[in-house]
Order: sequence, then structure tokens, then C-alpha cells
Amino acid sequence: MNSALPFKIFVVEDNEWYGELLLHRLSQNPNHSVTRFTTARACLEQLGEKPDFITLDYSLPDAKGEQVLRQIRERLRGTEVVVISGQEDVSTAVNMLQQGAYDYLVKDENTLDRLWNLVGKVEQQVSLRRENTQLRQQIGARHGAGQAILGEHASMQAVQNLITKAARTTITVSVSGETGTGKELVAKAIHFQSSRASQPFVAVNMAAIPRELVESELFGHEKGAFTGAVARRVGRLEEATSGTLFLDEIADLDLSLQAKLLRVLQEREVTRVGGSQAIPFDVRLIVATHRDLLTEVQAGRFREDLYYRLLGLPIALPPLRQRGADVLMLAEVFVRDFCQLNNLPPRQLTDSAREQLKAHPFPGNVRELKAVVELATVLADGEFIQGEDLPLRPGKATIGPGSQLSLREQTTAIVQNCLDEMNGDVLAVAARLGIGKSTIYRMLQQRELHIA
Repeated sequence: MNSALPFKIFVVEDNEWYGELLLHRLSQNPNHSVTRFTTARACLEQLGEKPDFITLDYSLPDAKGEQVLRQIRERLRGTEVVVISGQEDVSTAVNMLQQGAYDYLVKDENTLDRLWNLVGKVEQQVSLRRENTQLRQQIGARHGAGQAILGEHASMQAVQNLITKAARTTITVSVSGETGTGKELVAKAIHFQSSRASQPFVAVNMAAIPRELVESELFGHEKGAFTGAVARRVGRLEEATSGTLFLDEIADLDLSLQAKLLRVLQEREVTRVGGSQAIPFDVRLIVATHRDLLTEVQAGRFREDLYYRLLGLPIALPPLRQRGADVLMLAEVFVRDFCQLNNLPPRQLTDSAREQLKAHPFPGNVRELKAVVELATVLADGEFIQGEDLPLRPGKATIGPGSQLSLREQTTAIVQNCLDEMNGDVLAVAARLGIGKSTIYRMLQQRELHIA
């Protein structure tokens, strides 16, 4: 382990001779920082130092082991506690292990050796956890403001503003938008700009989990809870504690599980399937869906009480076809990043490629755009990406009664078509369509329209 980050050990033992023996043995590793306490109160008062490992005497003058362990577990989720007792009592050992003790040791001639081995195992776990934290921080640097959610359109600037506000607090966030608009990127941006950036970001796609396994996935299960449960499994809520839990496609959650999730969120504690112990958790919750949750509530497919519990701060992501010149800006970024990642010489979009990208409705949104330009980068001969290199699905956005576009989107498409036909003459377009020229100028300023 890094010598700059010592492995902190608390020894809680009231027996003077045995306490000094533990202190001496555990201090033999120069990377160990060992502090001894003779009372439970003294130890609990110093938990703010966040020790990595605690040896806990079961019988202390001011408290019993289970009382001290419970308080440690409530305040320090990542600290391992080994209980050391002078008597062998199976029921006591089982009880302490159920409450979260790492191990239970009886004082005998082998205790020090067993303890030394346990410390070594935990030290390796802590080292790995610290390395993972550093990796998360490095990843988080790539999700800072202006990087994970790219866009110059006014709608995307509004999204960026909401992300910044959300990151300042732990308010629940509900993200909506069509498939491929970047809902998980929004969740990651909020997490990595928040005070929880160094803690886990756990993402769960509710639509990708078989219905019968969702409860176990979220809440965890005990060994033997059901056929196939061959070992205890920690659920995603526990896994994300102190960090952020992202529940994608929340509208796909079964009604019966919606009630259970609501109760868990209200109580802020979870009970594993097949278990009886309530386990407290602390997560920042972000949910997302491509559906209109309020419509799902009105249709009886989503609980109204859970809807209001999850609504929090709503962030609506616009479809790519409404973001004007963002299409070309994103395409250029994707091409540049793909070339750098694959050690390719720089590629440039030709005018014909740019025109095709501007004209395409991108029903798959940003995800489709990324896939299209990356494949085009591979297919291109030389440094230029031609229009024929773009594997675009044929057809433009349909305007009219059979269209899947909203009224606003159809209006934008009509104005854009007219602008193209009249070579960008705003006054002529305004006269032809019977709308104010200021409306067209505003749509141009917001990049809903463009002039070729």
C-alpha cells in the first residue's frame, strides 16, 4: 500500500497486558497506524478519524460488544471490525457476525496469528478500494461540466444549468428523454460534480433484468433465500451506499415491486430477500425513463405515491433533431475522439457529409449519431469523410397526419424546408408562411433552424 496513506487500526481492549500485546504485534508493519483505547466511549469519540480496521473486545467496562459494533456499523460502512472475546460462545459469535462483524476470535495461543492474517486480507481490500477511488476520480474528470453533456443549443445550456444545481444537493433527480439522448450521461455528470464523486456510481437498467430477479438485484438476498441463491448477495442499494444509484427505465418496474421500493425509500433501510435484518443505506437516487411517467400514473401502470417520491428535480432531454447545429458539433467531436482512441490520422467531414447529417432526423438521437460517424470514420478513404460514407437510414422526418413528430417539431421542419427552398431569405419565408420574422430569427438564434 501507499506509505502516504497508512492503514489505520483501532485496538479497543481494556486489559492492559493484552492491549499492549495487540498494539505491539500490529505495529510491526511500518505502514500500520495503531491507536489503543480502553473504553467504548473513547473509541466512538474518535471514529471521525475513519479507521480501516478495529479489534473490539467483547466485554468492555462501559458497553457490550454488540452495542459498540452497532454504532460503528451505523457510522462507518467501510471499516471492518473483528470481535475478540475471552470466552467461546457460539450464539454470541453468530449474533456478532450477523450484525456485521468481519470475524469473531476467541483469545488463545493462536489469536495473534489469526488476527495478523485477517489484517493482511483487509489491508489488501482497502488498497484495492483506494485504487478504485482514484480510478473513479480520473473517470469523473471526464464528466465535469461541459464535457459529458455537450451542446450549444439553448435547451442543452438549460440542462447544464440544472445539472450544476442538482450536483450541489442530494435531491432526487428524474431524467426523461427519448432513447439515446444521454440520460445516463446526465446521471454521471451530476454524480461526478457532486460531493459524492469519490463514492460508487451504480447503474441499473430495470428493463434489462428479468422480473423475478429485480427484487434480489435491488435489495440483495441471503444464502438459501430461493433456488439458486448459493451465497449471500449484496443488493444495488447497499452497493451504492454513500454514492449514487441510477435506476434507468424506472417505468418498467413491476407494480408489486414499486410498492416495495417506495417503502424502502421512505424508511431508508433495506432487508435482503430471505433475511430479517434491516440494513440502513445512504444513496443519492437518480431515475430515468423514455416514457411519460405521469401518463403511466394516469393509466394505472405506475404508483402515484412513488411518482411523487421520485420526481424530485426533473430534467428533460431534448431529441437531437431539435438541437440545430449541435448535430455537426457532436459529429466533429465523435470523429476526433474516435481517431485519437484508435491512433488514426485526423478525419474531416466534407460539405456533403455535413448536409446529410443536418437533414437526417436521427430517431436514435445522439447514440445513433455516434455510431454513424464512427463507422463512417472507418469506411472513409483518406482524410475526408464523404456523404456516401455515412450509413444513414433512408428517409427524412415525415410531416403530416402520419408523422411521429410533435406539433413543435413539425412546425420547425416546415420552416426549415421553406428556408432551404428560399435560400435563407427570412423575410420571404415569413411572408409565405404568415409568421413574424422575429419568430424565425429567434428559432435561428436558438439553433432550431439553420441557414445553409
